[in-house]
Amino acid sequence: MTDTAPSRRVALVSDAHRYVGPEMSRMLARRHHDLVLGDPEPELVAELEALGSTVVAVEKVSNIAKPENSQKLVDAALSRFGHFDAAVAASGQIIPGTFLESTIDQYEKIVDGCLYAPYHFLKAVIPPLVEQGSGQVLVITSAAGARPTPGASLYSSARAGATMLTRNVAGEVARKNVQVNAVGTNFMDFPEFLEATGAKDPAVREMFEKQVPMRRLGRMDEFAAFCAPFLDGTSTFTTGQYVSYAGGWV
Repeated sequence: MTDTAPSRRVALVSDAHRYVGPEMSRMLARRHHDLVLGDPEPELVAELEALGSTVVAVEKVSNIAKPENSQKLVDAALSRFGHFDAAVAASGQIIPGTFLESTIDQYEKIVDGCLYAPYHFLKAVIPPLVEQGSGQVLVITSAAGARPTPGASLYSSARAGATMLTRNVAGEVARKNVQVNAVGTNFMDFPEFLEATGAKDPAVREMFEKQVPMRRLGRMDEFAAFCAPFLDGTSTFTTGQYVSYAGGWV
């Protein structure tokens, strides 16, 4: 455990259990942040504390489609540290399928995870940062929202909406010295992608890798490193931007 002197930054990671959450937490800890984490594994907390971070673990909040969950993370940060400097969230479930074969139930599930979730996250984290006059927010969407995506029409369109929501929010708060940006991924090597696409099968994985100009899937550690300047306070003159992280696919 460490002290919480004003010089030490505080970052909020909405889901430290899945996807890039664990690697994002490690990256921020190495960059001297104290952390408020949604649903981290105890082993991860111990690892981060060994790196010098004070860690506040908040349980059962990683589903940020529920409006109260992001607020619980913010409340925990303000209660323990009195402020936070950065916040990052990823949301949404990969649901492939064509438009003609889709159902309204599928669409509602996609909208819930891909549009309502970032809305609730932004509504929770933005006001305290505006009030303190500084902060960085990163919303992880999907590169599928940056171009028409055969076989994922509903998912692609909802992701595009989340990206545009993020950019619009950035425009509203830029004068308050709060930076809000979006990064969209595709072809990443993590269990949910492999499960949704069938890429656990080596032959299917090879087929997907051939769609990527770099001919491989992306790693979580390199993605976390890419996101660092959007969160760690080293570069605060960029806001309202979207960047695809997909090996050249976009």
